[in-house]
Amino acid sequence: MTEPVYVTETRTAYDTVAENYAELLKDFLQDATWDRAVLTAFAELVGEGPVGDLGCGPGRLTGHLASLGLDVFGVDLSPAMVEVARRTHPRLRFEVGSLAALDLADGSLAGALAWYSLIHTPPEELPVLAKELARVLRPGGWLLTAFQVGDNQRRRIENAYGHDIAADAYRLDPDFVAQLLTDAGFVVDARLVREPGPSYEATQQAYLMARKEG
Repeated sequence: MTEPVYVTETRTAYDTVAENYAELLKDFLQDATWDRAVLTAFAELVGEGPVGDLGCGPGRLTGHLASLGLDVFGVDLSPAMVEVARRTHPRLRFEVGSLAALDLADGSLAGALAWYSLIHTPPEELPVLAKELARVLRPGGWLLTAFQVGDNQRRRIENAYGHDIAADAYRLDPDFVAQLLTDAGFVVDARLVREPGPSYEATQQAYLMARKEG
């Protein structure tokens, strides 16, 4: 089966920027009060059991969740990102994989983090990812997702983190994402939309916390 162009472009883009991305964002959580707050709430809700940081990039949030006491591992589409994550967090497990077809057993996770990892998938394809997230979570398991707020329209990214790249990104409607999760078998327990913070944020940012029914 031929891989969709957007998947290939996304992998190539993140392979290209991996080292610079990791360096530029390594201390970001220190000043990201809302990010830390929702991640802490997520950790408290999940409690015990395996947690997947799905779309983990260089593992900065994987490491943070581990520091909060979670049994967490990372999965990312980009081999270069996984290489950085393994080097930075040698005690944690990281694997190359796709959110559309996770190499995880049904109901194997107590929690899943999809932190800005849905934004490169066309909105019409997102139901596949929502169903896959539901598949790997156990009944009552928790999902936290974060994304930029917008009208689901495609944006072309041609430069990022000091590199020329070619990738698409989508700013998503929180109501649209909430409905996707509901249709996939989740109950959305909380949502937070905040105003842009750092200078590079051009739009509102959203966090949705949901648990799998059952």
